[in-house]
Amino acid sequence: MIEIGKYNELEIVRESSVGLYLGDKEGEDILLPNKYCPSAFKIYDVLKVFVYKDYANRKVAVTLTPKILLYQFAFLQVNAVSKVGAFMDWGMEKDLLVPFGEQRQRMEEGRWYIVYLDLDTETDRLYASNKIEQRLQNDDLAVAEGDKVDVMVMHKSDIGYSVIVNNNHKGLVFDNEIFTDLNIGDKLTGYVKKIREDNKLDISLQPIGYLNFNDANSKIIYDALVESEGFIEVTDKSSPDEINFRFGISKKAFKKALGALYKDRKVSIDAAGIKLI
Repeated sequence: MIEIGKYNELEIVRESSVGLYLGDKEGEDILLPNKYCPSAFKIYDVLKVFVYKDYANRKVAVTLTPKILLYQFAFLQVNAVSKVGAFMDWGMEKDLLVPFGEQRQRMEEGRWYIVYLDLDTETDRLYASNKIEQRLQNDDLAVAEGDKVDVMVMHKSDIGYSVIVNNNHKGLVFDNEIFTDLNIGDKLTGYVKKIREDNKLDISLQPIGYLNFNDANSKIIYDALVESEGFIEVTDKSSPDEINFRFGISKKAFKKALGALYKDRKVSIDAAGIKLI
């Protein structure tokens, strides 16, 4: 079955005046319009294409790169608002509709929102929803403490940032775990720091465990020294603000990482600053 809203690997089955017809193993075929056809091809070549429905509500294959795939989240901009909903730019010729019933609040033209790409099983049409928390669940967790995960910044709270974890769960990054600027829609690598009894996920943006945490920050300091020709006028006596500005980490993390570099004889430390050995 050729799946809408996803990439499909399909075989060229025949050529026509309007493009190439691509088919799957079940015998279904769809059109790849001329403007997306490769300059050189052979019948039975396999092409990777994205499939969605065109203005005539027909399945069509394209070689465009979508900004969101089915059952995933993305941070998209509203191109226009009409009497049926908001239309978002998702990299396709036909904009993506967010019906009014799928908006947390009325969307505005030009603004950016996190949305979820879903499929109406009755009409077989793709649509987006801004009611993102309804698409997240923590009842059946597919992660464990210490796991490396993909996160998307969802919104700011009083104690940190709520994030989407592995496109499935909701997590929280506490303010005291953040050492860089975060923006809504940012995609980052995170780590499951703790799973609480209610299945709430505490997420760290730094690797878990002293050694991993320290190695990551040691590399940040080491790379900064290399870029600065081997010397930086910062020491463990410098202010937390100066350390955070230069390295994007807390003073406590900086001192641990610097200590590891010193122990490994990679840097020397004096009153003027730190220097590569």
